Amino acid sequence: MTEVFRAAGAVVWRGDEVAVVHRPRYDDWTFPKGKVKPGEHLIAAALREVGEETGMETVFGRALPPIHYLKNGRLKRVDYWAAEALTHEFTPSEEVDELRWLPIAEARALLTYEWDAGLLHALTAAPLNTTPLVLVRHGSAGTRHGWKGDDDRRPLDTDGRAQARVVAQVLPAYRPASLLSSPSLRCVQTLEPYSSDVRLEPLLSEHGQDGTKTPKLVRELTGPAAVCSHGKVLPGLITELSGTRVHLRKGAFAVLHRAGDKVVCVERYST
Repeated sequence: MTEVFRAAGAVVWRGDEVAVVHRPRYDDWTFPKGKVKPGEHLIAAALREVGEETGMETVFGRALPPIHYLKNGRLKRVDYWAAEALTHEFTPSEEVDELRWLPIAEARALLTYEWDAGLLHALTAAPLNTTPLVLVRHGSAGTRHGWKGDDDRRPLDTDGRAQARVVAQVLPAYRPASLLSSPSLRCVQTLEPYSSDVRLEPLLSEHGQDGTKTPKLVRELTGPAAVCSHGKVLPGLITELSGTRVHLRKGAFAVLHRAGDKVVCVERYST
């Protein structure tokens, strides 16, 4: 099977306008995107490319449908996210020499590629102004039977530490204002490469979880947040918050996009 060429980017928006960029190399109008580097998570790649091509800071929202097309006889897939612009000053570069903020209809008319225009329909199909909640299952930490001592002190293993580094790549896209973790060491270590400012919450632990109090704790987080817990806690928590049952492997995470009290989208990613 031919390997798929991967790229990632975002449709950047502010108010009722989106950012469309001009690339002099191709003389086209499109959305900021670029190649995924080896070992780079797609979300991290999209965030990096948007920053490099526009100079703007953004916060990511919902994933948009991926685009597939042939380039030089090779299948290319571009994954996109909606991204709200936090700064609006454009920095031209060799790759992108012009950026225009346009209403949806004008952007659709300017875009060079039909597949880009299709992204605008997906952009407006659900609320844009959402707040991300990232729910992370701790990284790989060996086995309970292989660990001698208090299970809450069982640390991440080599694979788990690598997964934690990937989580640290991804979280800047969502700019979590608060980090909560089960007190178990393996959970705390999963978030620490991103920040050491982690609040320990017994209600997120395997033995301390509560079917009513744990969802209430997480539901009351008002801003962007990241929460790390266990495989025995997260599926029930996600179902209670969103009505969707999601299984997460070790090191994986779900992103719940909230508009007010409603979860409008649930995404699952591996690391």
